[in-house]
Amino acid sequence: MASRVHPLLVAFLVVLLVGTCQARPAPGKAASSSSSGVVDGITAIYNFGDSISDTGNYLREGAAAGAMMEHTVAPPYGAAIGGATGRCSDGYLMIDYLAKDLGLPLLNPYLDKGADFTHGVNFAVTGATALDAAALARIGVAAPHTNSSLSVQLQWFRDFMSATTKSPAEVRDKLASSLVMVGEIGGNDYNYAFAANRPRPGGRSAADVGRMVTGVVESVVLVPEVVRSVVGAAREVLEMGATRVVIPGNFPLGCAPSYLAAVDETERAAYDGNGCLVGLNLFAQMHNVLLQQGIRELRRSYPEATVAYADYFGAYVRMLERAREMGFDGTALTNACCGAGGGKYNFEMERMCGAGGTAVCARPEERISWDGVHLTQRAYSVMAELLYHKGFASPAPVKFPHQ
Repeated sequence: MASRVHPLLVAFLVVLLVGTCQARPAPGKAASSSSSGVVDGITAIYNFGDSISDTGNYLREGAAAGAMMEHTVAPPYGAAIGGATGRCSDGYLMIDYLAKDLGLPLLNPYLDKGADFTHGVNFAVTGATALDAAALARIGVAAPHTNSSLSVQLQWFRDFMSATTKSPAEVRDKLASSLVMVGEIGGNDYNYAFAANRPRPGGRSAADVGRMVTGVVESVVLVPEVVRSVVGAAREVLEMGATRVVIPGNFPLGCAPSYLAAVDETERAAYDGNGCLVGLNLFAQMHNVLLQQGIRELRRSYPEATVAYADYFGAYVRMLERAREMGFDGTALTNACCGAGGGKYNFEMERMCGAGGTAVCARPEERISWDGVHLTQRAYSVMAELLYHKGFASPAPVKFPHQ
């Protein structure tokens, strides 16, 4: 019996992978803008999330942020855009490409108190969770990198609206011409639960399997709570007057080089045709199915609003399946571009991108994974195209010209 369940249990083993992107701001880079006109009436974006969309909040948290990153305080992060800005990539993120497509300035981080927030605010923080620290602690899970959970970000949003408007009616007017992004967030809740129960490296003893089982159970238990938190945040912004809300699902976790390297499964049956771990992808899809149920409830409650599901899972898989025709190196789809050169995925937890002995691949623009956890600028641009121009965000939250 143990040998039959082993691949699935191992597939759920996840190391603590939040990202190594803390960096100094690059002057003039985070606030550049597009010169095109307003698109589909949207004049602002308000974004909640984690490292997938953080444009500098985490590094501005100061001492708390310093505990997370030992090595990466400068390039190679941001190498494609002239300097590190706190973005967890070699360049721009999906939220940046969306802002550019809408003819808006790139979103400034909320904690940059001297920034211009006329056209929106980015509340996302690297390492953030959908549940607050107290909720995670109740099942023995710690959020080690930031306390800026979704509830904290939502309070920042309330504070911002209170400071920049004079009444609830004015808030509604402001949100009527805004796009609100609620996530992606929730992945770190699961990462921390898995990591709290990870076995010894290479461990396959009964005790190690027992710890894996505990991690699986705790993560599965978290899913309804995480989804409830995300849907609850979306419900609040809709209640405040938001008319267009995008709620992204989870990525296919089993395709990330970091997870693949951590599991290091030898049984071929544990992988799908794209080389991804089936067990982890099933877990990600469980989250996505429950999230879409919650989104359908929101649509029934707010029929006049557009509540879109952004299918990060589907868009990522499409990118893998058509990688070569999109210009990616088909031989390195599950390899990190920036790493220490170790193993078949170019990922080592002890020497992540930016640490001594790591190097950047020759052509980042031909890679999907930047550091084993986050994507390259090129991959994020493809994801944004698939989501907002090719139908992977549905119903379409924005009607672009000639689309």
